[in-house]
Amino acid sequence: MNAPDPRNIPDPQAHSDTDPDPARTPDLKPGGGVAPGSTPPDSGTTSGLSAPEPRTRNHFPPTGILAIGAVALIVVLFLVVIVGILM
Repeated sequence: MNAPDPRNIPDPQAHSDTDPDPARTPDLKPGGGVAPGSTPPDSGTTSGLSAPEPRTRNHFPPTGILAIGAVALIVVLFLVVIVGILM
């Protein structure tokens, strides 16, 4: 008997609603209003940063300079070999 491939079964929790359930929100009036002094809970968010980004440096790192130099050296060596083969 062939069982279904578990990779093709959709995850029921993958796209769950992040908004609070109105039926379980305290002090929520019919139509969505709230009583004075009450604040409904915020819904979850999936965008934005959870913490401030660290300050980046304003100079090119030494490893980047070395990598560009190594690539340039390899290109020059290939050109020298190609010219040497063709002549």
